[in-house]
This record gives sequence, C-alpha cells and structure tokens, in this order.
Amino acid sequence: MLYAILCYADEERVFSWTKEEEDAVMAKLYAVQAPLAERGKLGPVGRLMPTTAATTVRKGRDEPLVIDGPFAETKEALLGFYVVDFDTLDEAVAFAKELSSVNPGSTSYEIRPFYVFRPGDSAT
Repeated sequence: MLYAILCYADEERVFSWTKEEEDAVMAKLYAVQAPLAERGKLGPVGRLMPTTAATTVRKGRDEPLVIDGPFAETKEALLGFYVVDFDTLDEAVAFAKELSSVNPGSTSYEIRPFYVFRPGDSAT
C-alpha cells in the first residue's frame, strides 16, 4: 500500500534555520530515509516552499477565485511530504516516528493511504 506522509511544522521556525542547522536536520532525515530508498520503498519526497510562495485556487460562485498564500491560516503548515510503500500502517507509523525523532521542534506527520491516479489508464 502506498502512503503519503505529510509533514507539518511551524514554518517561521523551519525557515529561520541557519545553513548549518538546515544541513544537520537534512542529514538526520536522510539517514532515516536511506534504508527505505535502498529497498525501493521510498517514492518521491518533496519539500514545499514557504506559504508566502503559495497560490490557492478556490471554488467561487461563478469562477474560481485565485488567492495569494495558503488556504487556511494555521500555526503549523504543510512543509513537505513522503511517498512510501509499506505493507502495513504500523510500518508507516514507525517511519513517521523515526522522522519525528530527528526533526527538531514541534512537528507532526499525517499518514494517509492513497492510490496512484493516472488519467487514461484502464482500471484492472
């Protein structure tokens, strides 16, 4: 089963890290990710730019409304994601716990199973 593991954190804190702090956190996160990558279980991993770089398209009454910034004001923002292939939810939870243990500050990881959608592919 594929799981999306969504990383939420206080973006002001994360984007205020020095280069040294950033490099140290990324090295620790890579060490957690590497075993999965070696086994072919780690899919795309993405780090999102700050919400100040976001644009939201929101359904309006007539035409979609385009808004600068994120959809909702929250203390924690979606800052990145992992796509992983695990046999069980327990494995996904264990991976998220490992990520959490090396990521400083208050970080949360939301785990959601998902299916790959490719328009035009026939369902089998």
